[in-house]
Amino acid sequence: MKDNNEYPQNFSSDVDLFSSEKGIHAIDSPVKMKILSMLNKHELSFEEIVSSSGKAKSTVSVHLRGLSDAGIIGAKSDPDDSRKKIFFTTSLLLGGASKGERLRFDIDEYIPEYIPGNHASTDFYRFIMSTTRVTLLNEGITIDPLLERSGVRVGKAISPVLACPDITGFINNMKRFWDDHNLGHIEMADHDPLTITIYNCFECVNLPVIGRPVCAFESGVLSAVFSEYFGEPRKAVETGCYAMGDSFCRFIIKGPEAK
Repeated sequence: MKDNNEYPQNFSSDVDLFSSEKGIHAIDSPVKMKILSMLNKHELSFEEIVSSSGKAKSTVSVHLRGLSDAGIIGAKSDPDDSRKKIFFTTSLLLGGASKGERLRFDIDEYIPEYIPGNHASTDFYRFIMSTTRVTLLNEGITIDPLLERSGVRVGKAISPVLACPDITGFINNMKRFWDDHNLGHIEMADHDPLTITIYNCFECVNLPVIGRPVCAFESGVLSAVFSEYFGEPRKAVETGCYAMGDSFCRFIIKGPEAK
């Protein structure tokens, strides 16, 4: 599975942060954000961007020039018509921030208790992750794109440990791995579509209810391990989450043909 730069599921912000060879860029123009959202899915011609954005050619042209000058996007000649250009992204989406009202809650209420001297390393890692995520959420900052890409890398790394020729054995290996590392308890909720449920999810069980899925890291891990298993891209789409008020996290594993 290749690392990609698609906007993570339910990613929404007032300001998007991108990293290019020319530095870090904060994008707060709704038109630029829409153009980048489209280009992060696939390369597009100028005409396709104009049509999909619903903006005038002159407006799109100005924004494309600005994004190009910043090193956020690039362009190449259309192989079917050298007079035209195909645009693509040359940067990574890092995360975003909300300019409006930020979440305000008692941070201490959502940080799991950690007792100094407790040698359970997983408890300490959960304490670190929960503290970091809650602090960022409280300030209106999301790093879901980075978390998802990190999850993809972790998923690739652990895939050999989970290897099994049949899907039942593969899921059982996942169960043991998640249980052994205190990442949560995995169950296969459905075969078609393939649906995975995680109880006591390491990533989000201690987070406040904010009304949207937040397990970007877990999504990346699951996307990677199932992509490796099937030998083609798979995307773990979270449909249930502790941060949505559910008592579990649930992921549908979608194939390349799924929208």
